[in-house]
Amino acid sequence: MTVPYVAYVTLKDESLLDADSFPGSLPFTRNLHLEFDGPVTFFVGENGSGKSTLLEAMAVLACLPISGGSMNESGANHAFAERSQLANSIRLAFIKQPKDRYFFRAETQAHFASLLDQRRNDPNFYGNPYMCYGGRSLHEMSHGEAFLSVMQNRFDHGLFLMDEPESALSPQRQLTLLALMHSLVRTGKSQFFVATHSPILLTFPGATIISFDDGRLERIALEDTTHFQITRDLLTNPEMYWRHLAASDSEY
Repeated sequence: MTVPYVAYVTLKDESLLDADSFPGSLPFTRNLHLEFDGPVTFFVGENGSGKSTLLEAMAVLACLPISGGSMNESGANHAFAERSQLANSIRLAFIKQPKDRYFFRAETQAHFASLLDQRRNDPNFYGNPYMCYGGRSLHEMSHGEAFLSVMQNRFDHGLFLMDEPESALSPQRQLTLLALMHSLVRTGKSQFFVATHSPILLTFPGATIISFDDGRLERIALEDTTHFQITRDLLTNPEMYWRHLAASDSEY
């Protein structure tokens, strides 16, 4: 399937990232250039490898708030008022601009739910703040239900960036998210960028998987990700893994 919106992300020619300080200290930032040839791209890698750093920078360049949400939340600072240092040094190339866009950030969803509640109690806010998010306060739902309610009710045709959306979703609900993504991608009017640790999400047919491990950006197959290999081997032979874990535990 063709790429509907974002064609590539690259360092600006004039970029001068300091290799001794963040974010230039992240190895992947050196000679950063990624071209996207499909509507679904996953960023994978160990904690601290920089996948969320790149995703949030892309979100900022797509005119989305770093705390998560849509363009309607720009300036809301509902979670934190940080800036993306990497966004100043890269360029996001659009084939065309999407009519809709959304940045789903798992770590700030509780703050986003509180923002909607504040809007409900604000006499100057026009309309129903819950209308696009399931019709009621996200705080009245379980963590996973709230996540899925945002995805099912807010995602339509457009550009969607998600940072660890699986963190509150059961395996079954992750399959629900995959089905939603598939139905939107089939129209040719949606594009997803997802930073994830979930081997379930990585099974999306035809998706591009970018590994941030070993300090470089590399396209890899599902079967070559550590997420897939560890999950497969652990479920296939848990006794072997637990012999190793128990031996490691005895050292502490």
